[in-house]
Amino acid sequence: MARILVTEEIAQSGLDQMRDAGHTVDVQTGLNPDELLTAIVGAHALIIRSATKVTAEVLKEGKDLVVVGRAGIGLDNVDVAEATKRGVMVVNAPQSNILSAAEQAMALLLSQARNVPQAHNALVSGKWERSKWEGVELYGKTFGIIGLGRVGALVAQRGLAFGMKLIAYDPYVSKERAKHMGVELLPLDEVMAQSDFISIHLPKTKETIGLINQDMLQKAKSGIRIINTARGGIIDEEALYEAIKSGQVAGAGLDVFEKEPTTDSPLFSLTSVVVTPHLGASTIEAQDKAGITIAEQVLLALEGAFVPFAVNINASEATGDVSQFLKLSEQLGRVFACLSEGLPDHLEIEFQGNLANEDTRILTLSLLKGLFAAGTEEPVSYVNAPQLAAERGLEIRESKSSSSRDYVNLISLRSELHSLAGTLVGVQSTPRLVMVDDHVVEVPPAQNMLVVRNDDRPGMIGVVGMAMGEANVGISSMAVGPSAVGPTALMVLSTDTLVPDSLILQLKSVDGILDVHRIAAF
Repeated sequence: MARILVTEEIAQSGLDQMRDAGHTVDVQTGLNPDELLTAIVGAHALIIRSATKVTAEVLKEGKDLVVVGRAGIGLDNVDVAEATKRGVMVVNAPQSNILSAAEQAMALLLSQARNVPQAHNALVSGKWERSKWEGVELYGKTFGIIGLGRVGALVAQRGLAFGMKLIAYDPYVSKERAKHMGVELLPLDEVMAQSDFISIHLPKTKETIGLINQDMLQKAKSGIRIINTARGGIIDEEALYEAIKSGQVAGAGLDVFEKEPTTDSPLFSLTSVVVTPHLGASTIEAQDKAGITIAEQVLLALEGAFVPFAVNINASEATGDVSQFLKLSEQLGRVFACLSEGLPDHLEIEFQGNLANEDTRILTLSLLKGLFAAGTEEPVSYVNAPQLAAERGLEIRESKSSSSRDYVNLISLRSELHSLAGTLVGVQSTPRLVMVDDHVVEVPPAQNMLVVRNDDRPGMIGVVGMAMGEANVGISSMAVGPSAVGPTALMVLSTDTLVPDSLILQLKSVDGILDVHRIAAF
C-alpha cells in the first residue's frame, strides 16, 4: 500500500481507481509551497495539474517518491531533470485533451467566421442586427494548419468534413504522411499567403515564440482569419492587433495569450476577435480522461510495471558503456533536426566501434527524442518517440559496424541531404561533433551554434566573423573543415547567444556562402 498525494482536482473516477487498488489517496488542494514541502514527506506518488510547482526542493523532501503524475500534457511546472537524477519517474496524460483541443479550434473557427458571440451579445442586449453580423462560409476556403501533430491532424480531418482545401506547414511531418491526410505541405510563407483561415498547433519554443509576427502577417493573404488554441506567445499580439485594425487580417479566434490569466488586451476591443480563457482542455470528457489516465500510469509505476506515458528514464536501465552516450545521442538528434530544418523522409543511424557490440536501442530512442524535441506540442520521451516517428512518416534504418577507422566509438546520422557524427573523447568522455555534412570537424555541442557551408576560398572566415561581430554575437569556439569530395568548407561555431534571424538572412546573401543553419538551445 502506498500513499498518493493529490494536490489538485482530478476526476473522481481516477481517485476511486487508486483507492480500489488498495492505496491511500491523500487529497490536499490549495497548498502553498511551504505546505507542499511538509505534505510531500512520506508520499510515494504525487499527482498534480498545472498549478503545483514540483521543484528540486520538493523532490528532495519527497525521499519516498516513486512517481510524479501530471494530469494533462505540459510539464513546465515539473523539474524533470532533477526527478530523473533522483530516480523519480515523471508521467503525464498526453492524449487526454486532444479531441477537446481540436473541437475548441473548430468552435472558434465557426464562431469567428459567423460572428456567433457578437450576434448573441447584440441580440440579448435588445439589438436585431442581421446585416451587421454577416459572416463567411468555410466550404471551398483554403485552410492552413500550422503544426500537424495530434491536435493539428484532428483539426485537418474536421476541415475536410467542411469541404475546405487543406494546406499545412510542419517541418516534422513527411510529405507522404501529409498526403495520406489530404494535406499539401508548404513553406510557412506560402501557407500564410494562400490561406483564408489558419489554425495554429505548435509547441511554444525559442523557435516558435513570435513566429506569427508583423512581417509574417504582412505576407499573409489579405482578409485571412487566424485561430490559436496552441500556446500564447506564438502570435505577436501587438502585431495582430495592428493587422486587424488595418484590415490585412479579417479577424481572429484566440484561446491562449502571451500572459495568462489576462482580462485586459487591446484585442478585446476589436469586434472581429473572438476570445476564450484557455478552454482547450476544459471539457468534462477531457478532465475525466486525464484523471483516469494519470491514475493508471501512477498505479503502473507503483507496481514497477511498464509505464506507457513515462517522460523520463533512468540511465541505469542501459549498460554502463551505453548509458554514457545517452546525452550525446540526444544532442545529435537535436543538431540533425536543426540542420535538416525539420524532419527528413528517412534517417540512417550507424553505431561503429565497441558500441556495435552493445544493445543500442536506448540510444536510438535518445536520438529520436532529440530529433522531435522542438517539433511537437507534447513532451517527447523515450517511450513516445517511436510513436511520433511512425505518425510523422519517418523511416528509420539502423546499422552497426564493429570497425571504426578513427574513433573507438562513433554514432553517425545520415539523410538524403545531411550527415552528422559524434563521439566521446578523453578521460572525461566529453561529447564531440566530429563530422557535419561530410566535412571533418571537431567541436563540442553547445547551447547555441551556427553551421556555415561556403566556397573554400580565402577570406570567408573573416566575412562571417565580421558579420557576427557587427551583430554583437560572440563566438565561443569554432571549427573549420574542408570537404573531401568538393571545393567547399564548413564552419561550425558556438555562440554566446541565439543567432538572430537578421544575421542568418545577411549571411545567406553573401556571395560564396552556400548554406547557413542555426542550432537552437538544447
